[in-house]
Amino acid sequence: MTGRARLRWLLAAHTISSTGNAATAIALPLYVLATTGSAVLVGVVATAAVVPVVVGGLFGGVLVDRFGYRRTSVVADAVGAVTILAVPVLHVTTGLPFWALVLLVVATNLLDTPGQAARHALLPELAREARVPLESATASMDAAERASRLLGAPAAGAAVAVFGAPAVLVADAVTFVAAAALVALALPASTRAARARAAGAAAAVRSYLGELREGLGFVRTDRLLLAVVGMVTVTNALDAAWSSVVLPVYATDRLGGGTAFGLLVGVFGAGAVLGALLFARVAGRFSRRAVFAGCFLVAGAPRLVVMAADPGLTVLLLTLGLAGLAAGAINPVLGAAQLERVPADLRARVAGVVGAGAWAGMPAGTLVAGVWLEHGSMTALLLALAGVYLAVTLLPVLSPTWRELDRFRDPAGGGTRRGTDLTTGGPGREGR
Repeated sequence: MTGRARLRWLLAAHTISSTGNAATAIALPLYVLATTGSAVLVGVVATAAVVPVVVGGLFGGVLVDRFGYRRTSVVADAVGAVTILAVPVLHVTTGLPFWALVLLVVATNLLDTPGQAARHALLPELAREARVPLESATASMDAAERASRLLGAPAAGAAVAVFGAPAVLVADAVTFVAAAALVALALPASTRAARARAAGAAAAVRSYLGELREGLGFVRTDRLLLAVVGMVTVTNALDAAWSSVVLPVYATDRLGGGTAFGLLVGVFGAGAVLGALLFARVAGRFSRRAVFAGCFLVAGAPRLVVMAADPGLTVLLLTLGLAGLAAGAINPVLGAAQLERVPADLRARVAGVVGAGAWAGMPAGTLVAGVWLEHGSMTALLLALAGVYLAVTLLPVLSPTWRELDRFRDPAGGGTRRGTDLTTGGPGREGR
């Protein structure tokens, strides 16, 4: 199988697995509501789903680097299939106590982040073999994730309405099995990258905590990665406040309810998918720093300012479509820069640290937004969020640290190079 074919199979597996995640995120809350009728218990399950993502990202990276990316991806999806399938099976046989459901949700999400990190960590070697720029590979994977969420969530909602949540959870388990099989078959352990990781794992004699500290230390001493964690922690907190609290309340109070909310979310998501696909086509032709800074400035504060002006649904749909289009290039740029800078045997650990930091501020963002709206003005909150967002997204323009987006440190010790020269495809190659 050629390198380009292996890359396509990896992207297909990631798409299928992400679709299962999106469907699970819809089916599980609806299952809890149908079986308990309690919104409080829905919140408990939501918390049980989020906390393992942070914990698994931070502490699971060591295990991913030890056991190998291919093996971890397969095991994570296989475990997810078993734990998700257990919900409907127990429901129709012995019964499923709520505490057992919470444990199954924790088990599913604990390995989900390491599995996704493992698939991302496979990209540099596969992109090099396929002769495509790394930005194109990361953009294609980001587009797959966004498209899975965009299409998987409404499809799962419709399927739950017709067949019921247990049936949808059975289908989710099938997607995880399919994703595990694709990675196992398309990425044989005898590939060059797998052999290198296996050799590294066999030679590893350090303690778990020592390896975890190594990942933390790498991020702490890398100026760009530290800046990324700091910036994304803040912007994710702002985005969580906007998407989970502000947008549904705004749509209900000012736009007539759930239909408008769904349209706004859908338009933003569709724009992000298109933006990621477009970036995959032109990756390597422009300065990463310019693309990242410009897209973040467009995707961040403007949509909040426009919402504060209360212009009506049509203007907001156009605004969020443009914001989503710009947002589509942000994650691919960061993903490519991170993968380039980190040695192969540290990729999962560093990704776990960065990911845990990125998620850390989200609960605080939603909590602050909720408290604010209980006592204050929606317009004032939107303008406050926009002000903070603008200040943070100006940093890549003003701070010299962000020049590192256009360069990377050669993990083999060769100093710095232009980022677009990493892959054998060069700056002008297309990723699809």
